[in-house]
Amino acid sequence: MELVSEAIAFAVKAHDGMRRKKSESPYILHPIEAAVIVGTMTDDQNLIAAAALHDVVEDAGVTIEEIGEKFGKRVQELVQSETEDKREGLPPADTWRIRKEESLEVLKNTDDIAILIVWLGDKLANMRSLYREWKVDGNNMWQRFNQKDINEQAWYYRSIVKYTERLSHTPAWLEYKTLTEIVFRGV
Repeated sequence: MELVSEAIAFAVKAHDGMRRKKSESPYILHPIEAAVIVGTMTDDQNLIAAAALHDVVEDAGVTIEEIGEKFGKRVQELVQSETEDKREGLPPADTWRIRKEESLEVLKNTDDIAILIVWLGDKLANMRSLYREWKVDGNNMWQRFNQKDINEQAWYYRSIVKYTERLSHTPAWLEYKTLTEIVFRGV
């Protein structure tokens, strides 16, 4: 458990003071939830640690090399699989589709089940949050996102269902699929 504890402590420090998009919720709750979800699918400490760290490179200014130095090559590979090229200097709304296509290529082409598990932990945590927002605001919630087109959002989240189907035997995958169907019903 030492690796997981160190990863959580590192993530807490890296995300200190950050809030979730359009929310007052402390950001750290998201990677912790992702790590807990991964922990329901495996006891591999590298995967759980990677889930806790999955956003530190993309959102907290940590380098992927720092992750490798502190947590090892395996955790580095898993975090890298979750890290988008944000294309600094360009508006996020303008790069959304290409970033998501590149990310989905990772899922589509991997033979590494661990990558799927870490991804599913992150995306299920996201989908739970989206579902809660959708229950309150319905499809108006998409106006708060970089990608406001519900059809584009549906394409992305449904693609994740498809590309993580090797995990269909897990309660986490079933929950993700169910919430995706609910949130995007009729789209």
